[in-house]
Amino acid sequence: MAIDPSNILLTGRVAVVTGGGEGIGRGIAEGLAAFGASVAIWEQNAETCASAAESVGALGIVTDVRDSGQVDAALQRTTSELGTPSILVNNAGGVFKSSLLDTSENGWDALYKSNLRHVLLCTQRVSRRLVDEGQPGSFINVTSIEGVRAAPGYAAYAAAKAGVINYTKTAALELATHKIRINALAPDLTMTEGIMRVSPDGLPPGAGNMIPMGRAGHVDEMAGAAVFLASDLSSYITGQTIHVDGGTQAASGWYHNPQTGDYQLGPG
Repeated sequence: MAIDPSNILLTGRVAVVTGGGEGIGRGIAEGLAAFGASVAIWEQNAETCASAAESVGALGIVTDVRDSGQVDAALQRTTSELGTPSILVNNAGGVFKSSLLDTSENGWDALYKSNLRHVLLCTQRVSRRLVDEGQPGSFINVTSIEGVRAAPGYAAYAAAKAGVINYTKTAALELATHKIRINALAPDLTMTEGIMRVSPDGLPPGAGNMIPMGRAGHVDEMAGAAVFLASDLSSYITGQTIHVDGGTQAASGWYHNPQTGDYQLGPG
């Protein structure tokens, strides 16, 4: 059977994007809506939640996805106003630098809750509803390149992101018989509002030499991968982590020499 171009469309489906107020989450919300999905944005920041919802044409629900009660309430409202979500994008997250010797228990717990705990809560709640209704689904967890490489100074964050990758695999197996697919996206440097606040003139110094494609990613490129995973074009893909990173993960430490442009192992 030939591929039908309409298989990329998400018309009639309901999607939830956590942390969709700005950055990658907002880009993914815009992409899902552009391909026909009715989108709910669950975002902790009331201001960015309202702004993104208006721009995307989405339902904005101020939600701290680290709190199970708020997740339950957001899911109830989403279902009441839009219908049962069959697409879930677990995008919410946070990071701060903390060396291994200086990381406190509270700091570790904060990064775990921001980057991993909510993936369990949201996946569990939405999948329970789909299983009860006998409906299929596609869930997408946003992890990071740091989940597959060492990250000195960011051990707790990297451990949580690695946990997201493993959780993606395990959840995919447990939910496969219920026709619910679970995959992950792992970006490297992506130009978001947060990056622009740190480096308003563009890439941080030397970053272009570290990425084989020589540039940062764009949120629309993350959105394109998310739309693919949400759609029927990826109907036989589950348990996978796709690195939308310009080749960083494949490079495994090879860099462009800033003088010659040739590859070398390590920045030199």
